Amino acid sequence: MIVKTYMTRHVTRAAAILGLCVALLVTKTPGVSAQAPQSSGALPRVSLTAGRSTVLPIDFDITRVAITNPAIADAVVVTPREILIDGKAQGTISLIIWGEGRRVQYDIAVDAPVTMLQQQLRNLFPGEDIQVTVNEEATTLSGRVSSNAVMLKAGEIAEKTSAKQKVINLLQVPGGIDTQQVLLQVRFAEVNRQAVTEAGVSLFTGISGYKDFVGRSTTQQFAAPTFDTDKLTFSDFLNLFVFNTKYNVGGLLKALQSRGFLQSLAEPNLIAYNGKEASFLAGGEVPVPVVQGNTNAVSVLYKEFGIRLSFTPTIAGDVIRLHVKPEVSTLDFTNGVSLNGFRIPALQTRRAETEIELRDGQSFAIAGLMNNVAQTDRSAVPVLGSLPIIGSLFKSKAARQSRTELMVLITPRLVKPLDPDEVPDLPTDSKQFMSDADAIGAALQGGTGTMDAPSGRATAGRP
Repeated sequence: MIVKTYMTRHVTRAAAILGLCVALLVTKTPGVSAQAPQSSGALPRVSLTAGRSTVLPIDFDITRVAITNPAIADAVVVTPREILIDGKAQGTISLIIWGEGRRVQYDIAVDAPVTMLQQQLRNLFPGEDIQVTVNEEATTLSGRVSSNAVMLKAGEIAEKTSAKQKVINLLQVPGGIDTQQVLLQVRFAEVNRQAVTEAGVSLFTGISGYKDFVGRSTTQQFAAPTFDTDKLTFSDFLNLFVFNTKYNVGGLLKALQSRGFLQSLAEPNLIAYNGKEASFLAGGEVPVPVVQGNTNAVSVLYKEFGIRLSFTPTIAGDVIRLHVKPEVSTLDFTNGVSLNGFRIPALQTRRAETEIELRDGQSFAIAGLMNNVAQTDRSAVPVLGSLPIIGSLFKSKAARQSRTELMVLITPRLVKPLDPDEVPDLPTDSKQFMSDADAIGAALQGGTGTMDAPSGRATAGRP
C-alpha cells in the first residue's frame, strides 16, 4: 500500500512538469499565440457604403472566415492575408477570421448608398455638410451649411429632383433664430386723381324770336333748350344762363373744372408658422345668378370679395423668404350688368403674387401700378366753328384725365407668444353693463361687472 501511494504521487508530479514544458514551448514557438476573446465594445470597425467594396488586410495567414449575414455584406479571401468585403445593404454585421492559432473579429457597418441628389449637392456645394436621407414618404436634408443662400438653393434643388415626394429641409445656418412664427403686415395704398375740363356755348332765341327770326345753335355735346309749341324746355341750365328779355335772345355756357382725390387703405396682418401657408378674408360674398343650360333654372353662386391675404413664410437664419398673395376687391355697381331682373355688380380687384426675401422688420414694395387715362372730346358746328374770333361760340370741348396709383408694402416680423404676465389689459368700461339694482340685472346669473383681458393680476370690479 505504501509503494502504490508513492508511485501515484510520482506520476502526478511528472504530468504537471510535462504540461508546464508544453506551455512554455507553445509560448516561444513563433506564429502561435493564445489570445483571450475580444470584448464586444472594443471590436475594430470597418465602414463602407452599400454598392461599394473595400480590401481588409490581415497580419497573418487566413485559414477560415465567417460572416453573420451575407445579405448585408459578403467577404471573399483574395490572398492569404487579404479579404475583399462587398457592401450590399444597410446594416451592421460581424466578421470573424481564423488563422494558425489566431482569431480576430470585426464589425462591418454598411451605410445607405449615396443618392444621386446627395452626389449632385456635393458637386454643386463643395465643402458643405449636407446629408440626404430618402425614404418612401419624404426626402430629408440635414447638416450645417455656411449661408442662407446655400440652404435655400439646396432645398429648391431637392424639391425639383424629388417632385413626387415631400422635402423636409433641416439644414442649419449660422445665426439661427429660435422663433418659428412670422407676422406679416401688408399695406395697400391707392390714390385716384381725376381732373375734368368742359367748355361750350349754346345760343337760342325765345318762342317769339328776334325780328321774326327763331333759332338755336348747339354742338349737341351739352344740353340745350328745346322748342315746344308755346315754351322753351331746359333740361340743364349748365353753369351760366343768360337771357335778354328785350331782344328775346339768350345763351347757355358750360365752363367747368373739377378735381377728385381718393385714397383707400387696407392693412391686413396675419401670423403663420414656418413653412405653412396661412390665409384670411375680411369682406363678404356677393350672390351671382347662374342660368343652367338645359332647364333654364337659375342657381346662385357666391363670389368672395374684400381684403384677402395668403402667404407662406420660410425662415432661413436671419432671413425670411415669403411667397405672398395679397388682394383687395370691391363691388363696382357702375360697371355691373343686369340679367333677368338681377343687378349683378362687377368686382374691382387689385392683386399681387410674388416671392421676396427680407429680414425681420424690413419693408418692401412688392407691387406698384400707375394707370393714366386721358380723353378729349371736341365738337363744332360746321362752317360756323371755322370762323375767326366768333368761331369759338360754335365749338365745345370736354377733357378728362385720371391717374390711379397702387402700392403694396410688405413687412415681415418674427414673433413669439406672450406669457400670462405680459398680456396687456384690454380697454375696460368704468360703468357696469347692467346694474344689479335693475330688475333685469338682478335676474342675471353671475356677476355684471367690467371685464378685461386675462392676467395674473387681480382686476377691480371683476366678478
